[in-house]
Amino acid sequence: MNRVRKTLLSLIGLLIVSFSYGQDLEKAQILAQREASNQALRAFDDELNASFSTEDALITTGAGTLISGKKELIKYIQESTGPRMYWIRTSDEVLVNSKSNLAWETGTWEGYLEGSDEAVVEGKYSAQWTKKSGTWLIQSQLFVTLEN
Repeated sequence: MNRVRKTLLSLIGLLIVSFSYGQDLEKAQILAQREASNQALRAFDDELNASFSTEDALITTGAGTLISGKKELIKYIQESTGPRMYWIRTSDEVLVNSKSNLAWETGTWEGYLEGSDEAVVEGKYSAQWTKKSGTWLIQSQLFVTLEN
């Protein structure tokens, strides 16, 4: 009986470690996608940035404009008036549901004018990620502009 109990406890421990490792791996993949997206924005590469989203992604801008689909996102960015800006999103939390292949990310964002390293606008964001295709992609994002 003691041997069975030890074996069972060992298996439970192994499952917990495996689950934790799997969650950490999924989070790391999402954070890598986020960093690559940030770099694309900083380089003003709208096509590359859009590649991190699903075709039907929904984005609510910091000012409340709803954008439906990555083609509309590219159009919105390219048709913006005024000085060019880029945004950096910094994740505070990522939660993964590996059964549904969905994840929740939340954090802060900052907007910078081209050529500047000082944020001129900032706020909070949340994102829903999906892994339908085997790669984590943004399905929706909500940005809220807060005082800078």
